[in-house]
Amino acid sequence: MSSQATPTLRLMGIGASPGVAVGHAFILDRKRIRTPKLRLAEAEVEPERMRMKTAVDLSDRQLAELKDQITRTEGSDHALILEAHRLMLHDPMLVDAVNQLIVEDRINAEWAVRRVARKIKHLFDNIPDEYFRERRSDVDYVADRIIRNLMGQVVDEEVEVPAEAIVVAHDLPPADAAMMARSGRVAGFVTDLGGQTSHTAIVARARETPAVVGAGRASEQISPGDLVAMDGTRGIILVNPTEEQLQSFREEQRRHQEAEQVALATKDLEAISTDSFRIRLNGNMEFLEEIPSLLAHGAEGIGLYRTEFMFLDRKTAPTEEEHYRAYRQVLEAMGGRPVTIRTLDLGGDKVPGKTKHEKEPNPAMGLRAIRYCLSNRELFRTQLRALLRASVHGNLRLMFPLICGVSELREARSELEACRTELGRAGLPVGKRFPVGIMVETPSAAIIADRLAQEADFFSVGTNDLIQYSLAIDRQNREVAYLYRPLHLSVLRMLETIVGAAKAANIPVSMCGEMAGDPLYTLVLLALGFDELSMTSGQIPAVKRFIRRVSRVDAAELLREAMELTTAEEIERFMRTEMDRRFVDTPDRAPELTGDAPSGRTTG
Repeated sequence: MSSQATPTLRLMGIGASPGVAVGHAFILDRKRIRTPKLRLAEAEVEPERMRMKTAVDLSDRQLAELKDQITRTEGSDHALILEAHRLMLHDPMLVDAVNQLIVEDRINAEWAVRRVARKIKHLFDNIPDEYFRERRSDVDYVADRIIRNLMGQVVDEEVEVPAEAIVVAHDLPPADAAMMARSGRVAGFVTDLGGQTSHTAIVARARETPAVVGAGRASEQISPGDLVAMDGTRGIILVNPTEEQLQSFREEQRRHQEAEQVALATKDLEAISTDSFRIRLNGNMEFLEEIPSLLAHGAEGIGLYRTEFMFLDRKTAPTEEEHYRAYRQVLEAMGGRPVTIRTLDLGGDKVPGKTKHEKEPNPAMGLRAIRYCLSNRELFRTQLRALLRASVHGNLRLMFPLICGVSELREARSELEACRTELGRAGLPVGKRFPVGIMVETPSAAIIADRLAQEADFFSVGTNDLIQYSLAIDRQNREVAYLYRPLHLSVLRMLETIVGAAKAANIPVSMCGEMAGDPLYTLVLLALGFDELSMTSGQIPAVKRFIRRVSRVDAAELLREAMELTTAEEIERFMRTEMDRRFVDTPDRAPELTGDAPSGRTTG
């Protein structure tokens, strides 16, 4: 279809995997099947339960085969997702509840599965953490598989994707996403649903395939064969773009590819300013499969390893041995580079095996992270013992999330030392003492950073929560998301306080929130004096190039001028202008700096 034939449609979603792609739309129709609703006679109840058991067993065999196939081609990490789906198949919360509906309400299995799945999904609604909220889709994947098998429909149909296609779907099961990305024929992904931690996003980032998720009704608004230009960094989708727009995207695509080549060529260069201020650039990760991409883009270590993925769709918590194996693999894969592992950032509704689901009035400020771990000591100790054992195999740094005061830090460190003693008595090898730091992500921690710095070995600023709590806004609430401003004067003053306290105590200070990887803020963070920044792999080259082209003295003067302004809008406008002026010829400079980002969009 010609790009001039129809008016251009502009859609916005969530940039989930960086990069620009242009191609023709391939619409993957995986819409949920209509669920038959039947009432059963008493004599039909037991046969219906047998139908359910047969469908579950068949689903389990199918997932086992898919897992083996993906393990051979993609590695074990995406296969873990399928193993989690197999566990869900046999979870009493699903199976027993379905059988109970069949017996008590005398309804067919398909209807019962759909009703139970809907109830389980509602349990995720109160979870503040995006990663775990996204697991609602896993319930749908498992339920759809059972229902299709109950109805005798084809489940894992092989899809032949045209070369350089933009795959557009309502949502993508993890197996589909992994196999299509592996084929090398997919130029990009667009999905109606999902966030940055959805399976499609994780797979796309691991395969370095551009992806835009959470795009609303894109699968209905885009027709098969439409020419699509998409930006996986900004979340922009243009359907049937004009020649001028297409040329702009092609140019951006060329620049991105050029930047990738630069990344490979400069991955071993240091991020050092023209006046010799050195910043370490590290990577954020969840899955082992992300490490090759991080190293290829120049990551000097892991600044944030999120361990919550181990609780993905499980009824029981991971064993100490499972924790140990996961940490050992990452430490060994990083070959002596520092690996900063964050202890579990779980909340009450995110822990497997918990059958009582009470809605907290404000879960983001409830029993979560270090608070939850200190309230569930054995869960915490299981992870700490595994970390101590794994420290033998690499350069481990440990940090505790959501620390609000010194007493929490002391209590957490006390548990760590108790576990060290326990392992020593058992004769199990433990590595040398490693740095133990904290996430600074609450206003209380920022205000008493000078006291915390006396007892922490390092600070890591989690800007996502720090900004949210400081500005009293819920980033997930569309009504107030526009107020999320990393360059708000109060945020800048808070960052100054945190860095100053770390410098005074002579401990390293890093940043691992989204703000760290956005080039718009690079000069600000350089001026503030952060020792390390941690981000996704695709963000490292641009941040490194900006740092290498300016002096810290210049950056500090710019920050001083910016902080004389009052509103976040004024400060943002000033920094954008200064970044544009300095980096107008930088091939991989952030698209946001050109001023063509959609109005009202917040970055970082």
